[in-house]
Amino acid sequence: MPQLTVVTRNGSEQTFEAENGFSVMEAIRDHGVDELLALCGGCCSCATCHVYVDDAFFDELPPMRGDENDLLDSSDHRQANSRLSCQIQISGKLDGLRVTIAPED
Repeated sequence: MPQLTVVTRNGSEQTFEAENGFSVMEAIRDHGVDELLALCGGCCSCATCHVYVDDAFFDELPPMRGDENDLLDSSDHRQANSRLSCQIQISGKLDGLRVTIAPED
């Protein structure tokens, strides 16, 4: 299974195996990282699963759809490497992915 590293808002890191086919949001939630609210449950209708994707993996991600882009535009903390973790599916090509949980809006 691919490895995923999550950096919390206070800078602590947790690395764990993530199941292929699940979203990054689901993997983070299932491993007990409680900073990621994910209020909509992965429906891409809020921005509470906002993360910063490590630059080494950003180009490996599928293109951002309009609804994700619109939701990220509502964040005061959007950066060039911002994504919604519910829109990133775990796969072997993302082994070693590192994400940082964005500040809460």
